[in-house]
Amino acid sequence: MDGESDGVIIRSLELADAARLVRMDQRLTGRNRSAWYDGKLKRALEESDVRISLGGELDGFLVGAVLGSLHYGEFGQPEPIAVLDTILVDPDYARRGVGRALLENLTRNLAALGIERLRTEVAWDEHDLNRFLGRLGFAPAPRLVLELRLGAERN
Repeated sequence: MDGESDGVIIRSLELADAARLVRMDQRLTGRNRSAWYDGKLKRALEESDVRISLGGELDGFLVGAVLGSLHYGEFGQPEPIAVLDTILVDPDYARRGVGRALLENLTRNLAALGIERLRTEVAWDEHDLNRFLGRLGFAPAPRLVLELRLGAERN
């Protein structure tokens, strides 16, 4: 289910991509989340029956990725749903169609598997990401997410 879109070569992610994903993420967030990416990528590639995480290359170099998973029946939803955990594009390659190519390929792959919905969470103040996802057809879900603070921060 790999392919090419707008010059972006879409391929399955590999364990060897973890270091590159960490560097891209660190440039964007200022944090080193190597343990998170190592674990997430390992689970996506070794513990999942269906691999939906993809990488995007330009000029033979990994410049973006989407990481996600499939869920069956969580939160009272009887049908399977795909969850997009991460969309990541190297800032040097922003606005070159990498994110769009990754998401379009991902949604085609999911549709071929009979998955009808892709869900993600975005911070309300991530305006650029919200606009980008909105242009691709994402809209607020008819679900309310509730959160309870635990411990000393509860008050």
